[in-house]
Amino acid sequence: MVIDTHCHLDDPIFDEDRDDVMARARAAGVRGVLVPAVRPSAWPRALAMARHREVAVALGVHPQCVPDLDAGERALDLPRALAEAADHRAVVAIGECALDGDTADPETQETILRAHVRAARALRLPLIVHVFHAHDRAPRILREEGARDVGGVLHSYSGGADLVPVYRDLGFAFSFAGPITYPNARRPVAAARVVDASLLLAETDAPDQAPHPHRGGRSEPAFVAEVIRGLAAARGCDAATIETMTTGNARRIFARWSLEP
Repeated sequence: MVIDTHCHLDDPIFDEDRDDVMARARAAGVRGVLVPAVRPSAWPRALAMARHREVAVALGVHPQCVPDLDAGERALDLPRALAEAADHRAVVAIGECALDGDTADPETQETILRAHVRAARALRLPLIVHVFHAHDRAPRILREEGARDVGGVLHSYSGGADLVPVYRDLGFAFSFAGPITYPNARRPVAAARVVDASLLLAETDAPDQAPHPHRGGRSEPAFVAEVIRGLAAARGCDAATIETMTTGNARRIFARWSLEP
């Protein structure tokens, strides 16, 4: 049993063959796919993915979407909106949220991140956090807002090995995607080696970050098996060990998710 803890299955790129994508995932042993919504207008589309029995959903505002939010999305009382939408049976986490240093409007990104943490604490749900070129700010904000109360996951972890203890002490696990499989990978491999076994997760971030040998093409949840093998190579163990480890961790962290065996 394999779990893809981060897959944008609701992306329109899958519209023509989504059922086939899910069939390939099942054939590859994938029994859970977590779909993180990226903005309020996309929440209903993400929730619709729960028609697939393997799918759970996270609700949030991706930092890269912040500059494009419309007036209605900006006017939302985000904690209240998240609380109302999270009443859906498929919602198991809050996010994807956080900071992206390559995206405009960092002040609004920070305000929205703080709102996510407050909502997650009120709902007692874990966070799914995106941090890219913003590791100088993210730990401070997460600490100030008490993110440790609920913890969560650093999705597609981009920090170095030196930051693993910082996020670990804030209550976060670490998920790795396709880059862990790249022949020239150094930073993710070094980080994966020092993550506690109880805090390791695997994801595809599909349709992005396709693993080797699919690099450059569309990723999909079946490819999480490649990520598992990449993590096994990085940590010097067999893939079965990583599969058992990451599946158990996903079950524990996303405790609201009722996964079939």
